Amino acid sequence: MNTTQFSSNPKPRNLIQTIERVSVILDVLARSSRGISLGDVAAKVDLPKGTTHRILSSLMYFDFVRQDSETRNYSLGFKLVELGNSLLEQINIRKEAEPFLAALSEKTRETAYLAILDRAEVVYIEKIESEDDSIGLRASSKVGQRNMANSCSLGKVLLAQLPDDELDAMLREMKFVQKTANTITDPLQLKDHLRAVRARGYAVDDEEAELGIRCVAAPVRNKIGLTVAAVSVSGPAIRITREKIQGVLKDDVMATALEISQALGFRSDVFT
Repeated sequence: MNTTQFSSNPKPRNLIQTIERVSVILDVLARSSRGISLGDVAAKVDLPKGTTHRILSSLMYFDFVRQDSETRNYSLGFKLVELGNSLLEQINIRKEAEPFLAALSEKTRETAYLAILDRAEVVYIEKIESEDDSIGLRASSKVGQRNMANSCSLGKVLLAQLPDDELDAMLREMKFVQKTANTITDPLQLKDHLRAVRARGYAVDDEEAELGIRCVAAPVRNKIGLTVAAVSVSGPAIRITREKIQGVLKDDVMATALEISQALGFRSDVFT
């Protein structure tokens, strides 16, 4: 089978054959600007027509591939455009957010995070650690790590921005895990909680994901007003007290979220 080097990473010993075939087929389609026939795809990837057709049909179902109704030629699907745009937006968010996160971490002397929502989980895409480790207790989340959205401030503030129908669908598929005694695991209770989060513009993780750790988060919006990420400050509960959150931290985090949003083109005078 013809192959293409897709990554600078070494080829894994347990590479799944179907994934490899899909990758090669997508690469062939990417090089065929006017579309390509089933027979030509099969020949280029050195696979039987039947196998190639099954893979293409599966990719069409998920919109990764489309087929011209007249020529019957195959081309890349619009789902790849959606994914590509999401990747570019995430890269742009990280680039724009980094100096603001650094300033927030320096001002609060706590760890600052940037995260996005992926279905019922948050994915941490940036982290700026504070140099103040006098207590020896830090949040354990790392860049690339996932966390259940219901148990952290970043997740709750992102869920709170969803339209009601999307939120209801998300709650139906969510697997609620009791991480600490404070974790909200009842869907109706969480929905009520999220209404309050949306109204006030920030969310608090009161030792809900990790004992001894509190966080406060606010949403980041793009130029058309859609929430695309969230920013938070996280640290030891002995330092991040409830009084400190209400007194200064929530305002610091919301101000940073607005600064990042404005760097992405958001105009508060248009969307207020």
